[in-house]
Amino acid sequence: MNIYATDYTTEIKQRINQLTPETKPTWGKMTVDQMLAHLNVAYDMSFTDQYTRPNAVAKFFLKLMVKNTVVGPRPYPKNGRTAPIFIINESRDFVVEKKKLVGYIDKVLDLGKAHFEGKESHSFGPLTADQWNVMFAKHIEHHLTQFGV
Repeated sequence: MNIYATDYTTEIKQRINQLTPETKPTWGKMTVDQMLAHLNVAYDMSFTDQYTRPNAVAKFFLKLMVKNTVVGPRPYPKNGRTAPIFIINESRDFVVEKKKLVGYIDKVLDLGKAHFEGKESHSFGPLTADQWNVMFAKHIEHHLTQFGV
């Protein structure tokens, strides 16, 4: 899984393109449009300022208790807990969310690995390019698997 490699991002986009508004999850409660919006939150946090950053104390605890789960090699468990900011309760426009996600995947590929080396994470402080790769790729893999693609 390498978000900086064309072959991997092409595969991911092909899998995303297999999704339809009617695609059902194999576990969990999210609808497919909510899942796409949920994935977009991680990219929104990386490329925009639309979310409030955690204060120093919260960031310390996120780094201490959550960071290794997010950027570490172990896959996410099914039905695992997520941060409140990632919870999407309302319906979203499937086409809009899908297009936005594919655009973000292309943006990461275009910017390349060097752009992400030492880039500040919203929640965890500076990350290596490899940690960014794990964070993005593991999250996408988890949810595409959840929706059977």
